[in-house]
Amino acid sequence: MTHPSLELQSTIFNTLTSDPAVLRLLGGPKVFDRAPERTSYPYLTLGRTAVVDWSTGTEDGAEHILTLHVWARGGGKQETYTIMDEVSAKLHNKHLPLDGHELVNLQLQYAEARREPDATTYHGILRFRAVTEPLA
Repeated sequence: MTHPSLELQSTIFNTLTSDPAVLRLLGGPKVFDRAPERTSYPYLTLGRTAVVDWSTGTEDGAEHILTLHVWARGGGKQETYTIMDEVSAKLHNKHLPLDGHELVNLQLQYAEARREPDATTYHGILRFRAVTEPLA
């Protein structure tokens, strides 16, 4: 059985790279674990994931805090917000398939859009909380 965080990242990647609206906003399937050099803007990267045991006395479970990063330039902060809104709509409170686990919930907890120190790049941060349980 694959680790639930890897399954969660995989299903998020598949969800976002198969969605026509997200693809249109990013100009293609530009969702990366680590962006290749010279990737054109805008794009999205899968960031840090923290996992905490969420087990009870009778059931196993895990809480995942995962971060997605939106990187944009040409369209400014408006482009960043638009991409963030679309990504949030595709993930928040959605029941996504996992192999060997059940996604109990997936919720947006935090969002921020800011200009980076280079003054030309905008950075959107989306932090999600997910709870998973292994299938019996």
